Amino acid sequence: MKDRIRIASGQGFWGDLFDAPYHQVTKGQVDYVMMDFLAEVTMSIMQKQKLRNPSMGYARDLPEQMKQLLPHIKAKNIRIITNGGGVNPVACKDAIFQEAEKLGIRGLKIGVVTGDDIIDRLDDLIAQGVELRNMETDAPITDIRDQIVSANVYLGAMPIVKALQNGADIVITGRTTDTGLTLAPMIHEFGWAEDDWDKMAAGTVAGHILECGAQSSGGNFLGDWRSVPDMAHIGFPIAEAYPDGSFCITKHEDTGGLVSEATVKEQLLYEIGDPREYITPDCIADFTSIRVEQKGENRVRVYGITGRPATPFFKVSASYQYGYSAIGSLTYTWPDAYEKAQAADQILRQRLRDLELEFEEIRTEYVGLNSCFGPLAPIPEEISEVVLRIGVRGKIRKHVDIFGGEIAPLILTGPPSVTGFAGGRPKPKDVIAYWPALIEKSLIRPRVLVEEN
Repeated sequence: MKDRIRIASGQGFWGDLFDAPYHQVTKGQVDYVMMDFLAEVTMSIMQKQKLRNPSMGYARDLPEQMKQLLPHIKAKNIRIITNGGGVNPVACKDAIFQEAEKLGIRGLKIGVVTGDDIIDRLDDLIAQGVELRNMETDAPITDIRDQIVSANVYLGAMPIVKALQNGADIVITGRTTDTGLTLAPMIHEFGWAEDDWDKMAAGTVAGHILECGAQSSGGNFLGDWRSVPDMAHIGFPIAEAYPDGSFCITKHEDTGGLVSEATVKEQLLYEIGDPREYITPDCIADFTSIRVEQKGENRVRVYGITGRPATPFFKVSASYQYGYSAIGSLTYTWPDAYEKAQAADQILRQRLRDLELEFEEIRTEYVGLNSCFGPLAPIPEEISEVVLRIGVRGKIRKHVDIFGGEIAPLILTGPPSVTGFAGGRPKPKDVIAYWPALIEKSLIRPRVLVEEN
């Protein structure tokens, strides 16, 4: 058993800094790189891509990133764990093998975890009496069955552990929890029992700190953000983990960013409900037990974490088509910029009423004044310019399309001093809604395949 391992964060979302994982494997020593690509809406996007092209449905950046990483991970015995497989991890594996072939790299083992995608099983599950009730409304999933775009179960760390035990250099999963990507190598390397709840919770907390990439090393920092050095070259965080469940958050030397008690604590608060019950498939972590201590420059120790037994359920993340939306904007300039924008908004709303268009929501924002804070925002007396941004959401596509044609006419039939009609006439876009549910773990069978090229 190793006395420590270093797990590096390489991506915080699909679209994060492309070269971040490359810097993690070239600027210092690490044992693992976890790369988190998925969010709830990401799964629906990937499912649509797969429907258009059966060979797609994964993070398309990933094979190109692996092209950079492969020579280094083979030479340095670094292992990659990622949920970038999305809804098609097998195709993602094939694409990475193709990159390895181009580089002349042989003997690469890739593990693939499947079983999380249940969209093809929905009708059978419903027939068995599995209602998949919405966790917020308690409505059964049959209410929106015909509108479902994607349905995935949040798997935990154990299938990844199995792939690592079978020698995988790279593990590609679908909808695995963000935290499981970090917990898995700790279980594998330290031999933790999956019912050692304190250690499961410790690895889960480490994963929570790493999951958003540089958000725990100075990025998006709400504290003294001016104190964060060289964000242009920000270093992504690394968890230096120990067998007792403690770990230190750090980053490579000679990189920008900041690892401090404040940056780590701020990330710990991210997406937290009841801090005593952070529920994952692997355990329930008690965030009130966490102790955080600065141990040196860009080095923070995290310890004392306790956990409780996992629940008998997996969470299901489903998405479904819920109407259409369109957004348009115009810019009004001094003098009376805000008054002009308000008048344009009222004119447009009246025209929409005259056309008897039906919408579930019409939303107006004055960008630069109150688009973030709404009615709480103070409005200064003198305003040089303001962007009127207005959007609609509704079930009838034709009505949303007609709205899009009513923006440009305001230029010559509304208040003066208008500019900024960018992007042309807005077109209707699908609105994707979220359906969270629970399913008994006994109904889900994760599958692990390790293949060598």
